[in-house]
Amino acid sequence: MFTKILIANRGEIAVRVIRTARKMGVRTVAVYSDADAKSLHVAMADEAVHIGPSPVGESYLVGDRIITAALETGAEAIHPGYGFLSENPDFVDKVMAAGLVFIGPSAASIRAMGLKDAAKLLMEKAGVPVVPGYHGDGQALVLLATKAREIGYPVLIKARAGGGGKGMRRVDSPDDFAEALSGAKREAKASFGDEHVLVEKYVDKPRHIEVQVFGDNFGNAVHLFERDCSAQRRHQKVIEEAPAPGMPAEMRAAMTDAAVKAAKAIKYSGAGTIEFIVDASEGLRPDRFWFMEMNTRLQVEHPVTEMVTGVDLVEWQLRVAAGEKLPVTQKEIKLDGHAFEARIYTEDPTRGFLPAIGTLHHLQFADVAAGAKLRVETGVRAGDAVSPFYDPMIAKLVVHGPDRETALTALADVLERTEIAGSVTNASFLAALARDVDFAAGDVDTGLIARKQEALTAVSPTSLETIAQAALAASGMGNATASSDPWNALAGYAHFHAGARRTVLRRGEEEIIARISVRPDGRFDVALDGAEPSGHSVAISSSKGENTRVARWPGHVTIFEGAASYTFAIQDPFAKAADAEAGVASMRAPMPGLVKVVKAASGETVRKGQPLLILEAMKMEHTVAAPHDGIIAEIATEGAQVTDGTVLVRFEEAV
Repeated sequence: MFTKILIANRGEIAVRVIRTARKMGVRTVAVYSDADAKSLHVAMADEAVHIGPSPVGESYLVGDRIITAALETGAEAIHPGYGFLSENPDFVDKVMAAGLVFIGPSAASIRAMGLKDAAKLLMEKAGVPVVPGYHGDGQALVLLATKAREIGYPVLIKARAGGGGKGMRRVDSPDDFAEALSGAKREAKASFGDEHVLVEKYVDKPRHIEVQVFGDNFGNAVHLFERDCSAQRRHQKVIEEAPAPGMPAEMRAAMTDAAVKAAKAIKYSGAGTIEFIVDASEGLRPDRFWFMEMNTRLQVEHPVTEMVTGVDLVEWQLRVAAGEKLPVTQKEIKLDGHAFEARIYTEDPTRGFLPAIGTLHHLQFADVAAGAKLRVETGVRAGDAVSPFYDPMIAKLVVHGPDRETALTALADVLERTEIAGSVTNASFLAALARDVDFAAGDVDTGLIARKQEALTAVSPTSLETIAQAALAASGMGNATASSDPWNALAGYAHFHAGARRTVLRRGEEEIIARISVRPDGRFDVALDGAEPSGHSVAISSSKGENTRVARWPGHVTIFEGAASYTFAIQDPFAKAADAEAGVASMRAPMPGLVKVVKAASGETVRKGQPLLILEAMKMEHTVAAPHDGIIAEIATEGAQVTDGTVLVRFEEAV
């Protein structure tokens, strides 16, 4: 076994690999970019090496720097995690040439499965069923249109390289084929540098079911059953489960047998996944599944397989890469219970799942799940920032129960007890999906989320009680103070008059004024102006009451209700008074983001409408312009990470 390995990745998967390596007594080396200098995986590793600036093209994708780091630290092998260089055969060749071990498949295996057309031809020869379609070299419009007619509409045009739905178009009519082909080729060229496409039969009710396979360097290969990853949005997986709901024994046998054939056909070593597209229009049948592609690496969703088999796939990866045989035979791998994984992202479901960034000022996950085992996979801690440079996934919640119903109930429960403040997340959307009637019944296909997106992403109106709880939390009146003085234990107590306080909150463009007073029974009256109906008064017990979950963080307060969260900005009366006294106006960030470009400087006189800076937020650029003529007193620095409400520009005076 290795004594030291380097992990060529970051975040959650780096932490995951470190955990198993530590259990095995293997020392670890982390690599990190500027943005990750204080990240969790760096803190957990035995050693850490800086490999460059924050952009992945200058750090995590620079293979030569990673190999140099491994050699300089005495690491014997490199674990690629997933993403980045994990499926780059040229990197594998360089690792091997440097005298190191790549913890994964050979470069030849990766190349064999790297292009969809070549992979499908190889699978056909191995006796693995492939989707009816055209996978040849010809790319002329006339040829591809003719093949589409032969296949029968609807058809799917797919880029042969890459994934993630890029370079993919559904075509329902011959009249639309030419335009769809042109668009798919442009997108494929821009995304992968390869405009070559395939044309395949479109499956009307598709399910995405994949099989976990594992091989060693002695010709052995096994499967660890299947996962269902049909719950997708824009071809990105959202909730995965194992085993697939409604899977007949006959179909499971046929599918897993095909997956092992595929692995053996390329002499596969290590963890891999054979992905199949399944026609579920008439239920699951053994003659209705076809090879789609192979992921020659560990999958994001691998924990659900580990939960239902009891296998540590990362441990197997290390053992096989170190030259050991597979530790068990196929007959020894048993299926036990049901598992789900939900991916929590900092993204806004109400805005088309646009990625978001920000500081995770409050981060709390459930520590148990009723009737089920719970596993939280994360690479962040409270106080960490979600960077615009990397994938915005912050955690995977994994549950395992004796049956699907128990596991799904537990998943919904832990999602509803998840508390994250500082950035918008998809937790509420995931909880709604877990509670969806069709999903609960196992009637899921890749179009389920798109069909129900409006309902799944709907946001409940903020109740007056919620606003009142936010105001009370912001005021601090409901917080008991640790003190030996018994009078301090009386929240809001005043010696000579009823305790009262005025608090101002902001939600979007709406300003809410709350007047809070203490009732004789110890509860609070919160009178609200600016919330509908205006002037409404709410009587509540305490911001720390039994049923209230609240997080106060710099300049904000967040109330959690189930999986939903409601965030309000707290107006600082002293800052406002100081601004008013000095005649100063300021511009604040409307959302968390990165100051990409600064176009003005302190002391500069600017005119109304003049661009001052560009804020990059949620993968889009927003120009911040001067709201009036004035002289700039302060302006944010280029490259600064800002949160919602951060002052970007402060003016000395209006001109």
